[in-house]
Amino acid sequence: MNSQHPNPGNTRTRLLEAAEALFIEHGYEGMSLRQITGYAEVNLAAVNYHFGSKEALVQELLSAHLDRLNQERLQLLSLCEAQRGDRPMDASAVLSVLFVPAVRLSRESKGGVALMRLLGRVYSDPSPFIRDYLHDHYQFIYGRFFEAFARALPHLSRNELGMRLHFCLKALSGVLAGANMDELISAMCMGEPVNDSQMLARLISFISPMLTTSFESGEQVRDIERVMGMAGAAARSVDERALGEDKASEPRKPQGILPPWAAKVVGV
Repeated sequence: MNSQHPNPGNTRTRLLEAAEALFIEHGYEGMSLRQITGYAEVNLAAVNYHFGSKEALVQELLSAHLDRLNQERLQLLSLCEAQRGDRPMDASAVLSVLFVPAVRLSRESKGGVALMRLLGRVYSDPSPFIRDYLHDHYQFIYGRFFEAFARALPHLSRNELGMRLHFCLKALSGVLAGANMDELISAMCMGEPVNDSQMLARLISFISPMLTTSFESGEQVRDIERVMGMAGAAARSVDERALGEDKASEPRKPQGILPPWAAKVVGV
């Protein structure tokens, strides 16, 4: 958990800061009112007085960060689409519209790293409360972006596009929720000095293939089938080694040498 204590002044602010820190670390179901009030150094009555419930506290926390972010995303998408006229944006450009406002806000905020981790946690948190909140408050914006991706990738069915977007954004959210942003950026940049545009270009290059790469080519399936055909031999070899090691009176088999029957399977 963040070692810094919330703002020592306003109780309402302290509760929001405590809820943010605990939500980032533990998720909605993993934090309790007692933890929040303990972190904020206030009593339980303060939550009821200022918010009424844990649910209302978290809703205000999410609204404070997500309302502005999604308004900027929606406006930026409209501007980019208007600039292109009848030509659809490509998938990478639509992804950049999702990411640029978040990076911009994180740069302007004193808690920029926490903001990025909060976004990762929000979009990866499995709690029905969080899922319902996002659906109820931001479904229109999700719909606008889905249509932008559909125009960018017209060869995909809507079902396949939805599935690809789900995995793409879940994967990204999981990384953001658990990573120190400075370490993540450093790893992506491989020690090179890069600006935000270059950093986002690299990030998008990592995740855009999840939207654009074709499924299950024949060669890929055959490669996987060959590996699957050798998996049983590998498992049996491990079992035989373990059995041999348990028998102290028997000499141990050299590591890395397949038994005769396994060698025949793999064609050695």
